[in-house]
Amino acid sequence: MTQPNFDLDKIKFSVDEGTFKRAVGLYENGRVTNFHDNGFTYTATVLGTRPYQVIVSHRGYDRGQCNCYLGQRDTLCKHMVATAIYAIKKGKTLSSQDKKQITSPSCGCKLGQLNDSDLIQIKKKITQAMRYIKPYRGPSKTWFAYQDSLYEGCCRLSFLVSQLPVSQQTAKLLVNILIRLDNKIVGSVDDSDGTVGGFIEETVDVLIQFAKLDPSCVVAFKKLQDRQTCFGWQEPLLQLS
Repeated sequence: MTQPNFDLDKIKFSVDEGTFKRAVGLYENGRVTNFHDNGFTYTATVLGTRPYQVIVSHRGYDRGQCNCYLGQRDTLCKHMVATAIYAIKKGKTLSSQDKKQITSPSCGCKLGQLNDSDLIQIKKKITQAMRYIKPYRGPSKTWFAYQDSLYEGCCRLSFLVSQLPVSQQTAKLLVNILIRLDNKIVGSVDDSDGTVGGFIEETVDVLIQFAKLDPSCVVAFKKLQDRQTCFGWQEPLLQLS
């Protein structure tokens, strides 16, 4: 079977929680049947309230069609996502990690620092995630695809933030992420839906938790002094420093 040009992470970081959870349920309950790979697309019959005929392109889990209510309105549905999961896992069991979806940052509450190698890797992954949070210069018809890109970028960053141990080192890393995002919003990123701003506010809350667990983290907040930000998100952190 042809390997798709997408992986499970791509789906997990792009699809909303409800759709992903329902798609996982369809996959795990054996509802994806008659699966075939014709060399260009994957086809399947997905058993929902009735059998649905699904086509998913090798190029993208969200490229294809389904004859369900949503699919007929060009909206990504759980049937397409379940078929895409089948193309990746080939019917194998999903692990708990496969099914774990992180859409907002959280504090892991574990004290510690990253070693040099891990720090380099996490910075690379942060840079990769930042590429999804890009300027908007397209026509109006690409607006929703653009918002999806912002959502994916923030989900990818949320996953990385949630894996970090608590220390002054990682607090500095988070502050730098927030500054980079703020610069993007002040520049040409169109965050009118509040996706990036919401991530910034949630990460500020994570940093406040960092400071409670390790008071030395407040040293990282000093970089925010005398800095103007897009909506004053730095103020709660400066009150701690």
